[in-house]
Amino acid sequence: MSVLSFRRGAVGAGAAAVLAATGSWVLWPGNVDEALWAEVRPVIEARIAAESGGSGFGATVPALDARWFCRAEPLELEAHAGDVRAGVNTLCIEYGVQDGSLVECGAGQHPQVVRLQRDGSADGGYRVVSREEPPDGAGYGRWTHSHFGVYVRSSLREPMSSAALETEARAHFGLPADASVREC
Repeated sequence: MSVLSFRRGAVGAGAAAVLAATGSWVLWPGNVDEALWAEVRPVIEARIAAESGGSGFGATVPALDARWFCRAEPLELEAHAGDVRAGVNTLCIEYGVQDGSLVECGAGQHPQVVRLQRDGSADGGYRVVSREEPPDGAGYGRWTHSHFGVYVRSSLREPMSSAALETEARAHFGLPADASVREC
């Protein structure tokens, strides 16, 4: 009787281990194809920056040459027959220059789903065909739940660093690398 109990326990423990491993695999995102990400990242960031605006104060401050700078981090990346679905977390910051300082006038971080297709050019580049982002307010949670897995949703709570955007903005505006950053 104890041998039979031991076998049942071993089968049960084995089944539990398989379920736990399968559940972990489902919760954790797949590896991001770094070569594909290197191809689509500049296209995604350029599109997001081009469509950013409206909420910053840069346009309302006299004598301030302001511009949006954006970066994206991959959350999920899937490719199929020339089409790419990129789940990304984005950070966009509006920077300008005033009195030799970099001035931050607006910022926003939020997830997006960007769909891209090969553009058919000789260099085999990509173009953005659609971009979705969550609504403000109560719909945010429903949107992220329907577009991302559990692990990805939990990573959305982590703030993205602005250091790379500050560096890019300083270079764009011709400021020294140690120029201070202040708010509008």
